[in-house]
Order: sequence, then C-alpha cells, then structure tokens
Amino acid sequence: MTDFITTPEGRRIAYAKTEGGGPGIVFLHGFKSDMQGTKVLALEDWARARGRAFLRFDYCGHGQSDGEFSDGAIGDWFEDARDTIRALTDGPQVLVGSSMGGWIALLLARHHPELVAGLVTIAAAPDFTEDGYWSSFDKAERRALEEVGYVDVPSDYGEPYRITRRLINEGRNRLVLRDPLSLNFPVRCLQGTDDDAVPVEWATRLLAHAQSPDMRLTLVKGADHRFSEPDDLALIEQTVAEVLGRIG
Repeated sequence: MTDFITTPEGRRIAYAKTEGGGPGIVFLHGFKSDMQGTKVLALEDWARARGRAFLRFDYCGHGQSDGEFSDGAIGDWFEDARDTIRALTDGPQVLVGSSMGGWIALLLARHHPELVAGLVTIAAAPDFTEDGYWSSFDKAERRALEEVGYVDVPSDYGEPYRITRRLINEGRNRLVLRDPLSLNFPVRCLQGTDDDAVPVEWATRLLAHAQSPDMRLTLVKGADHRFSEPDDLALIEQTVAEVLGRIG
C-alpha cells in the first residue's frame, strides 16, 4: 500500500513502509526509476519474511511522487531521502542504494552519518552527472545545455532522458569523489561486469577513494545494470544479511 508524506521542502513523496525490527532497511532507487522495481520488491519480501523494518519511496519527479522529473536535481532527491528517512524510521538504517541511489546514500553518509548503520550499493553511480553525462558531451551538446537548458540523451530504458543544465550544475555541489569520504560502518558494493551504464572502474574508484574499516567490492561476471536475475537478487539479500550481521 502506498502512502504519502509532505517534506519540510513542501514536496509530496510516495512511500511504502513495512513495520519490523531494526536496524531497518531503506531502499534508494536509481535515476528515473521508482520504488516498484524488481530489486526493491524482492528485498522488501525478504525483509518482511524476517520481521525486518523496510522502507521504499519515490523521489520527487519519480514514480508516484509529485513533481516533474526534468525539474529535479541530485540535491532535491538527497533532501527527499533525508527527510523521508527522518520522518519514517527510528535509529540508524541499512541503506541499499541502486545506481544513483548509491550516490544519494553516500551523500547521506557524508552529511548525516547518524542515519546510517550500514550500506549496500548496487552499481553505484556517484558523481555520474559530471563523470558520466558532462564528460561525454561534445561541444555542440555542451553549448545546447547552456543555451537551450537541456540535452535529450537516448536511453536503453525507454524514452530519452532529459539532462538539464540545472541537473549538471547542481550536481557539482554534491560530488563525493573529490574530497575525503569517511564511511565508518560496514559497506558492501555489488557491480556487474557487463554493466553498460556504470563502468566497473567507477566501482573500483569508490573502493579506493572511501575511507572505511569494513568495505568490500563484489564483481559479478556477466551481470548487467539491472542486476535483477535470480542469482543477482539472491546476492543482494545475502549481502544485506551480511551487513546486518556485521552491525550485530
């Protein structure tokens, strides 16, 4: 069942919450995705079967939440995550961040470590607005971004993604791989070798950059960006269980 909250920023956010024991699990979905994806629903079922609290939600402009996708930026979605977690959970949570959700999770860890008990990333895409889109744009695309305000980029997941000037510029205030990044809790990163959206090099860069006493990267040969095959889903569940076990 979907419910709604209104954040302090005035955004109406859709969410679904399963009551249970803690630390709870919070799923942070990816760019132009939503809380109805295969991974999140499978993990929700897994958590419910074990009596574990679970929260999923849509950032503004995504899924059932209010707003237009093209109006949003990383900071907006970070605020949505922060405000929703604060309002709907008790104590530090295990964050599971998929693609852009991994970036959002790292921002939460940097700015609000009190909210984070552990972290699992799936094809994490920190700084992708800069290192993915901006770095790949040619001169014509960069000029269009400045003069028109957006560039439409083809997507393997349906209609083109509208990449706006605000998304790029605002994202530069949210980069996490340029300055020290301390993750003082269990961290597990999952990455497929056949991911055509997030290069393996991004995963190894995050592993090398972050400071953490308990951080591991698992590469899955042949897995793509969806990371939603039965074996992938089982690995996500196993990894979350491992993080929960490390917390105690």
